[in-house]
Amino acid sequence: MDVCQNSAQQPVRPQEASAEERTLQDDGAGGPPGDPQELEPSLCSLQKFVPTDYASYTQESYRFAGKKIIIQESIESYGAVVWPGATALCQYLEEHAEELNLQDANILEIGAGPGLVSIVASILGAQVTATDLPDVLGNLQYNLLKNTLKRTAHLPEVKELVWGEDLEHNFPKCAFYYDYVLASDVVYHHYFLDKLLATMVYLAQPGTVLLWANKFRFSTDYEFLDKFKQVFETTLLAEYPESSVKIFKGILKWD
Repeated sequence: MDVCQNSAQQPVRPQEASAEERTLQDDGAGGPPGDPQELEPSLCSLQKFVPTDYASYTQESYRFAGKKIIIQESIESYGAVVWPGATALCQYLEEHAEELNLQDANILEIGAGPGLVSIVASILGAQVTATDLPDVLGNLQYNLLKNTLKRTAHLPEVKELVWGEDLEHNFPKCAFYYDYVLASDVVYHHYFLDKLLATMVYLAQPGTVLLWANKFRFSTDYEFLDKFKQVFETTLLAEYPESSVKIFKGILKWD
């Protein structure tokens, strides 16, 4: 069956909140939201995913695009921590927002983790879809809502994305097009690098720009870069020696 026959022609966006629902604390802070009932009423109406009940959360503060951003993190999961590649990519987006023309751009982030990059992209005016594995979607959604309600023109969407699985079903190309695909510190010592690359290739349509930031730690990181260069026209955009982070631009090669 053609997925497109039963899919909307435009990505589905979360329901717009009312003025009352879009109340946001100035500092964006909040406690661990393990139980949806513990959330402020303004967030309950939009919450779809319940955060994993980690034993401890911390509140970390960042500042990008002129905004204070509070991220709820937990060291109990790789996907609940902000890694160096994310902060480097946020800095790059902020410094090159006009050049990248992020206003109203359609953006998907692969491996969004706790959501810092997606939040910054949203503040800079983009329409963002933040994706990750099911176990971190609750914390990701919580951070996005806490930091984008009443702050952004477009409310970010949160979607499950398991690398290499059900891509055509969940992201049919006839319905979903992205100007940018963002990824930060998604390459490290794990067993899913081939699926990650296949996902990057699938999401990159003509005109799509992939921005990938990564701290290079292991030989596998450079091996992935070699494979990346085989399928993407690759440009090194920025390098941060103090953190070993490099940011690459990729344009899919077309036969």
